[in-house]
Amino acid sequence: MFAKTLIASFILTAFAPVYAQTAAPAQVQEVKIDGQNSKLSTPLLSTEKTEKKSTNLNQAVSTKEVDSSLAPTVIQAELVTGQPERIINLDHQVEVRRGNLYFSADRATYSQIDDQLDASGKVVLKRNSDCYRGDLLRFVIETGAGFVNNPTYFLAKNNGQGHAEKIEFENEEKAKITKGTYSTCEGLSPDWYLQADTMNLDTGLDRGVAGKSVLYFKGVPIMGTPSWMNFSFPLSGARHSGLLPPTIGHSNKGGVEFGMPYYFNIAPNRDLTVHPKFIARRGLQLGLEGRYLGDTYAGETAVEVIRDKLTDTTRYAGSSIHRQNVLPEMVLSWNMNKASDNDYPADFSNSSAKTAQRLLLREVGLDYYGSFWNASLRSTSYQVLQDITAPITLPYERLPQLSFHAGQSDVFGLDWSVDALMTRFWHPTLVRGQRAVFNPQISLPYIQPAFFVVPKISFHATSYQIDNPIPGKPDSLQRTVPSVSIDSGLIFERRASLLGEQMTQTLEPRLFYVNTPFRDQKEFPLFDTAAADFNFAQIFSENRFTGHDRIGDSNQVTTALVSRFIEDNGVERFKFALGQRFYFNTQKVSLDGKTNPSRSDLLLAGNGQLSDTLNVEAALQVSQSDRQSVRSNYAIRWQPAPKKILNLQYQFQREVLKQLELSGQWPMAQRWYVVGKSNYSLQNSKLVEGLAGFEYRADCWALRFVAHRFATTNLSNNSGFSIQLELNGLARLGFGSNPVETLKKNISGYQSTN
Repeated sequence: MFAKTLIASFILTAFAPVYAQTAAPAQVQEVKIDGQNSKLSTPLLSTEKTEKKSTNLNQAVSTKEVDSSLAPTVIQAELVTGQPERIINLDHQVEVRRGNLYFSADRATYSQIDDQLDASGKVVLKRNSDCYRGDLLRFVIETGAGFVNNPTYFLAKNNGQGHAEKIEFENEEKAKITKGTYSTCEGLSPDWYLQADTMNLDTGLDRGVAGKSVLYFKGVPIMGTPSWMNFSFPLSGARHSGLLPPTIGHSNKGGVEFGMPYYFNIAPNRDLTVHPKFIARRGLQLGLEGRYLGDTYAGETAVEVIRDKLTDTTRYAGSSIHRQNVLPEMVLSWNMNKASDNDYPADFSNSSAKTAQRLLLREVGLDYYGSFWNASLRSTSYQVLQDITAPITLPYERLPQLSFHAGQSDVFGLDWSVDALMTRFWHPTLVRGQRAVFNPQISLPYIQPAFFVVPKISFHATSYQIDNPIPGKPDSLQRTVPSVSIDSGLIFERRASLLGEQMTQTLEPRLFYVNTPFRDQKEFPLFDTAAADFNFAQIFSENRFTGHDRIGDSNQVTTALVSRFIEDNGVERFKFALGQRFYFNTQKVSLDGKTNPSRSDLLLAGNGQLSDTLNVEAALQVSQSDRQSVRSNYAIRWQPAPKKILNLQYQFQREVLKQLELSGQWPMAQRWYVVGKSNYSLQNSKLVEGLAGFEYRADCWALRFVAHRFATTNLSNNSGFSIQLELNGLARLGFGSNPVETLKKNISGYQSTN
């Protein structure tokens, strides 16, 4: 037996160096062990003093993660007895350290042969900033295996904590909790906790699995799982396979809805979600959604199907998006969408954007990118979801379209480009055929800090071959149209004061002239052409039509004036602009047979930041024939602080649209937020879309309620509501669709409260 001392300190290591540490001024006996079966070396004397530190459950010791098998074992206690090379008995203020491991207890026994520590009385185990406290511990330091009885625990990675009857450690990453609790709330009485017969925690896989568990919220059980079903939850924000929380919802068209999704985390770059949903009035809907991502490819595919009891038919919808680099310069892509019938989006979607979708795109493309050129081969078609109140015509399908583009800038001072297209247009009832387009352009830009002049010449050649010409009409058509334009502008600057701040004000007049001769095009088909939207971007283009079926005759000049207020740090504080076209000829090429007046509508626009919290913008199009507004848009955003925002917008388009929209997110009391949106049609005196709800944010959970109503394309309304309880670090439990996604889509500037 060793001689008893009042204070002793021992260091055991598998390596040769000797580490000395003592607890108080006294003659201390130290032991150097070169191996598990080696013998005592010569005793040393030391009078160093060690400062002891106390920690609590939520203040685990932060140490660098090192290989504990390579670190020395440092043992410290007030009273040490034992047998050399076998057993060391430790009493009073016991502390043991090795690498990232730390133990403390009232009493302990260390077996050098087994590298095993048995401790009792106020036991504390800390490992990689995680902390476990109990009254009895057995732990093999080398392997990390052992157990703690009656523990409380704290996991630093996700603030997870709880208590148990026993925690068993399989190794450094895996542990089993018996008859324990788990929560991310702090305190002895957490707002929510998961209670389970067993919980397996794997920090390596970042996952916890609970069997036969009950979830308590505010002391009330709200969800449970039977003994044959495991409940999986993450130990951080990482994804894991397992049952997702059930979804419960209600809509006026389907009634009560209940879903139990299952998530497969196939790989870090691939996953699959299976979401069966029972809809009371319609039946069982089965959905699948898969996502994948690689170095050279990415995509997602979703499909859902239901045997609808109301219509006694099988209804479905599907979509697939994919993009892949076949070669470093070649990309294959597709975007495929399909629905079983016209009313599927209106009957089963929960957003106004999806119910308003009436053209489902089907496109496959192959693109090649060269050094200064690119080419693509593309096939495009559509499925039209007809609305009996406002039927639309199926657009032309491109089966296929081959396009080529090449261009370079600053080649001997010149910019040049060439566009070529070959397209086969198909339609079941209208004129169809092939169209070839060749459009070269060359410009000579002269740009200086105070002005710019860009003359440009372009040539547009088009050839048509009609498959089913109208009787008496030609089956072959050609057209060549040259065009000349000059774009020019000046930039003036001066120092100015605005809102009490010194800024730089600019004044930027701009003139754009274009001359395109008239070509009779009344016999040409309209495959993809429409009148271009009139805005600031379009008035500086050569052609007033989109597509290639009409090239407008032009002898016109566009004038514009822009003024900016720029802060010294480069931020644009305000911008004002006005623009108008003036025609020197009577334009003959049109889609409706009407001729334009001598000048276009007047465009006015402005936007600015009145303060750090208030932004405004306005756009106005005024007819020069009747001096009335054709289209206007006004918007104000006030955001005085995070999660405090109000949006007000007015939209007007003559004989088409007149809507007022108000949306926002605002705190009403401590931790309480109200959210809402109202899109009201002043023209029809009806609510187009409405949303109202509230959010409550606690320290470790959040509660949301959102009611949503919107008009569908068939003059009916779709409405529903959703409730979501978000438990930090565990799950989101909900009734209805995800309210966070709904709020992000409908309220500009919305920020999640949790």
